[in-house]
Amino acid sequence: MSLGDKNAAKVYQVRRRGNLLLCTLLIGNVAINSTLSIFLGSITSGIMAGLTATVLIVIFGEITPQAVFSRFALILGAKTAWLVKIFIFILYPVCWPIAWILDKALGDELATIYSKQELMKIIEEHEVSKQSDVKAEEEKIIKGALTFSDKKVKDVMTPRSAMVTLNYLQKIDKDLLRLIEKTGHSRFPVFQNSTDNIVGILYLTDLLGDKNLDKPVGQAMDKNIFSVEEDKQLGNVFSAFLRTHHHLFIAVNSFGEITGLITLEDILEEIIRSEIIEEGDIAADLRKLAKKKSKKIGKKI
Repeated sequence: MSLGDKNAAKVYQVRRRGNLLLCTLLIGNVAINSTLSIFLGSITSGIMAGLTATVLIVIFGEITPQAVFSRFALILGAKTAWLVKIFIFILYPVCWPIAWILDKALGDELATIYSKQELMKIIEEHEVSKQSDVKAEEEKIIKGALTFSDKKVKDVMTPRSAMVTLNYLQKIDKDLLRLIEKTGHSRFPVFQNSTDNIVGILYLTDLLGDKNLDKPVGQAMDKNIFSVEEDKQLGNVFSAFLRTHHHLFIAVNSFGEITGLITLEDILEEIIRSEIIEEGDIAADLRKLAKKKSKKIGKKI
């Protein structure tokens, strides 16, 4: 109804008091079935009346209506809402006390809650259905958004052996700029003395123009660095990225040792379930690249 569906608005008028509707439909159904049985019993023998009533009730009172309404519930519900209102009005003196007791005893109706697995299954069914407007790309992104927070930093981070780092004392010259261009990266952790001591982040935007040319990397870098434990869940890290307005965190283990780095791009790739490969990227998956360089501590420029 909140989405502007007129049929849903009509159905909600009779559905908003669930216990009253339930009592009305059940009492009305039982009354009609009982009346039909009594009527058939008055015009034919007992066994034949019971058999006939059973067939009529099952076919026309149960199977057929439920089969039709299960496929066109909202449309048919909206078209027959006026009829239900009439029955609610007629049976109100009987149904209201029962509904009131149920409301007080059971409390408010519980919302229908689905697990993540159930939601993903629903999305899968919508994607393959011709009646649904959910596309394959949308299904992939929705499923990624539902599952990315269950993963940890170490599952998606760039390992230390594949990190591209800069020396604090390295001079910014044309040779360094050419090497940086080849990496395809826009942010570089800066170390002092050893790669265990990250002291800042150098952004590619800080190298535009000549303002930092021939200066040490340490003078051009941003000293604001953030670290995150490698066992932290991606949902929390994503919130931290949005809160700090930074796009790169240094990953550390429980002992505070650097184990890699994670970027906002890494998390977005988990959500959209696809590699974001920019122009100039030297590798689509740096975790695979790290396996080839497992004997190296890290790449330095």
